[in-house]
Amino acid sequence: MNQAPTIGFEADVGSRTTHHFMYPESAKNLAPNVSFVLVPFKTLDLLWITSALSMGEIRFTYAPVKQFLRVDKDKVQIYNPAFFKYIHDKWTEHHGRYPSTGMLVLFFALHICDEVNVYGFGADSRGNWHHYWENNRYAGEFRKTGVHDADFEAKIINLLEEAGKIKVFRGN
Repeated sequence: MNQAPTIGFEADVGSRTTHHFMYPESAKNLAPNVSFVLVPFKTLDLLWITSALSMGEIRFTYAPVKQFLRVDKDKVQIYNPAFFKYIHDKWTEHHGRYPSTGMLVLFFALHICDEVNVYGFGADSRGNWHHYWENNRYAGEFRKTGVHDADFEAKIINLLEEAGKIKVFRGN
């Protein structure tokens, strides 16, 4: 997801990437065998993907974005905005402004995979939400941004785990 690296973290997150989910502000170039899945949070995101794969006219949305994106054009997919709305309405119940990319990817996986194992995701043992690859002393602040409701999403993850729908491998 997003800017998450796998190189150097293979023991924790694996070494194979099939789908890489990103929104424009987190986009990065991908290997030819990886599917790029655009998670559009706004209409401009749909314009950006066509621009980034062709003429490179869009360089800024609400933040700078990659002008050109190197991905396999035959493996570009777009996360359906109706499915995004379904997750926000039925699962995150309008907690936060919208679900996190992680929550959207989790439900994508639940709908297409027979088994879902989750690594490097959610809060650590101290309740801090952060990216597994960075040492962020302000990680707990993610819970208070209002953009995502990390505590509510954690409850959903725990419910899915208790119901046997997912298996969560928790970090330290």
